[in-house]
Amino acid sequence: MNESAAGQRSLGLKGSAVAPGGSAIMGGEQTLDLKDQQMASNDVKKQPRDKRYPSAHEALAGLVADGQTIAVGGFGLCGIPELLIEALRDSGVRNLTAVSNNAGIDGAGLGLLLETRQIRKMVSSYVGENREFERQYLAGELEVEFTPQGTLAEKLRAGGAGIPAFFTRTGYGTQVAEGKETREFDGHMYVMEHSIRADVALVKAWKADPSGNLVFRKTARNFNPMAATAGKVCIAEVEIMVGIGDLDPDQVHTPGIYVDRIVHNPNPSKRIEQRTVRA
Repeated sequence: MNESAAGQRSLGLKGSAVAPGGSAIMGGEQTLDLKDQQMASNDVKKQPRDKRYPSAHEALAGLVADGQTIAVGGFGLCGIPELLIEALRDSGVRNLTAVSNNAGIDGAGLGLLLETRQIRKMVSSYVGENREFERQYLAGELEVEFTPQGTLAEKLRAGGAGIPAFFTRTGYGTQVAEGKETREFDGHMYVMEHSIRADVALVKAWKADPSGNLVFRKTARNFNPMAATAGKVCIAEVEIMVGIGDLDPDQVHTPGIYVDRIVHNPNPSKRIEQRTVRA
C-alpha cells in the first residue's frame, strides 16, 4: 500500500482521491492536508494543560457561589481536602448543600463550615462526632438528609456516570424509603434513589501530575473518586506533585479529564481519630 492510500484509509475516505503531497480531495474540494493534520496533533500532545493553582483560595476563585451543592471527599478526617475547606470558609459563600459521608468534627473538616453557618443542608451518612451539627439539627437550623453509606457512594458514582437514578434494596420498609418509588424485581422490593450531581467537587489525592491525573492512597481514597466525577467542576488538593508521564497509567484512579484545578498541599495535618470508651 502506498503512502497516499495509507493516508486515505486512516481518514476513512472511501472512494476519495488523494492529491500529491497528501491532501485529500472530496467532490472536487480540497480538505485538510494530512501532514498539517499530523503536525497539529503533535503540537497538542506537546502542550498539556497545567491545572495547578498557587493557593486554595485562588483555586476556588470564580467557581463557588451562594446556594451551590458541594460534594466533598473524605471519611471522617481521613482523605479530606482541608485547605480547600478552609478556603471555602474564607470565601464567605452561604446556603450551601454539602454532600459528604461525614460532617467533620468540631473545629475540623466540614465542622468549620457548620460553625460559620455556611451550610444550609447536609447530605450525609454518619454525623455522630460533631456537637455543633447536633445542636443545629435539633434546633431546626440545619436541614439533614440521612443516606445509607453505600447508597450515598452509589448516588455520587451514578451522578458522575450520567445515570439519573437506580434501584437498591437498602432502606426498603424504613423511613429512608418514604416518598420514593418502590418496585419489585425477582421477588425482592427495591427503592429508587436519584443520583447526585454537584456544582463543585472538592477532593483530596495523594499524587497528581499537572494534567490532573489523580492517585489516592489506601483508605484515604474512600469517597474521593466518586465525588470527583459527580462534580460539574472538580478541584483536587494533592500531597505530591509529579511530572507529566511520571504516573503509571494503570495506577491512576481518577483521570485528569474529571479534574479542573489542582492545589498543592505538601504538609497536610493528617489528624488521627481515636475511639475512647468508658469501662
